[in-house]
Amino acid sequence: MSPRPKKSRNCSCPHRPTGAQLFKPAGIPSSELVKVQLMLDELEALRLCDDLGLSQADAGVQMGVSRGTVQRLVKCGRKKLVTAIVNSQALIIMGFGDCDQTEIIG
Repeated sequence: MSPRPKKSRNCSCPHRPTGAQLFKPAGIPSSELVKVQLMLDELEALRLCDDLGLSQADAGVQMGVSRGTVQRLVKCGRKKLVTAIVNSQALIIMGFGDCDQTEIIG
């Protein structure tokens, strides 16, 4: 049985990347860094909940998804951010995704 199709998510990040964006520690070439992939929908959930201070329910309404989906996106996004910072890894912001996808590349 195949998984249910992914619901479309409304991401209205003011600085929405047109391609992938890379954030890395200073002084280390990106070719030498492990890369952690943060999906755009995870970034949007973090922006709405952590930056704008919306509840997960309100963020879900704005994104057009359930509160539970927002909770999962925030949890995955926070884990990826902290992992990248603590372990001096590069953070790549990609397009839409899900935390079930490959999180670390390279």
